[in-house]
Amino acid sequence: MITVLNTIDTGHEDMIHDAELDYYGLKLATCSSDNSVKIYDIKNGTQTLAADLKGHFGPVWQVAWAHPKYGNLLASCSYDRKVIIWKESGEWTKLYEYTGHESSVNSVAWAPAEYGLILACCSSDGSISIIQYSQDTGNWDVKKITGAHAIGVNSISWCPALSADLNLDPLTNKDAPKRLVTGGCDNLIKIWREQGDQWVEENRLELHIDWVRDVAWAPSLGLQRSMIASCSQDKRVVIWSSDDNVSWTPTILNTFDDVVWSVSWSLTGNILAVSGGDNKVSLWRESTDGQWLCISEVAKGLGQTPNDERSTL
Repeated sequence: MITVLNTIDTGHEDMIHDAELDYYGLKLATCSSDNSVKIYDIKNGTQTLAADLKGHFGPVWQVAWAHPKYGNLLASCSYDRKVIIWKESGEWTKLYEYTGHESSVNSVAWAPAEYGLILACCSSDGSISIIQYSQDTGNWDVKKITGAHAIGVNSISWCPALSADLNLDPLTNKDAPKRLVTGGCDNLIKIWREQGDQWVEENRLELHIDWVRDVAWAPSLGLQRSMIASCSQDKRVVIWSSDDNVSWTPTILNTFDDVVWSVSWSLTGNILAVSGGDNKVSLWRESTDGQWLCISEVAKGLGQTPNDERSTL
């Protein structure tokens, strides 16, 4: 059963669009339509405002923490067409600003740490950017996928390093490819694969009948199966599964009462959190017979568990 451990008054002056805990669960980053990014130190059920970052000039849609092996780095993206990478060195300051998009930047995601310091972002201009830090030059190198989705790209997620190629271990085999998944306003989900110095479209997954709002590649933990969750304005959440990262099989997890905005996997990749326009967050887990069951639900800040599903916990 879900219980609410803590409620945080962020002090944001407008709608909050994203909230992300860092790797250790000790820092919380939030972003808002008030154009700001805030960082809180979280300890023993209390929170202290550590930084109020001003640098965007439009609503900030998403934030993402880099792996701590690269230091305390946070990326943010905004309607102002910019991506900002912030760094903590005593105080939080702007490390890098990317202005290569012509419209709202809707999503940012750091690559698995094994690949290096790489950030992917996507935009309403229909393109995707992959920004990589070069230790040799100290510069950020950019590769761009133009025309990735008609009308715009809403969400981006990396394939975990351990499942990049189910027949190769990328930690020891440099031939294992990097992959990304994106969701767009063309109702499509696309999988991209790095090939040489370019990114190519490897697959397109068609089932949604309205804008795809979020995509999330599940952590693999070495399992011989890949899973991607997608959600859409068509009110559906779909789980895509593959044994080879080439052929994908869809399973409709559920059709909800309203648009579904976000999907997020647990660290172990066996529980999926879903949130949408019905103001609820629900948790789903796959049963032994392949069915997805709602194991808990939070509505309007209250932890609730459906009575008929308590036995599945």
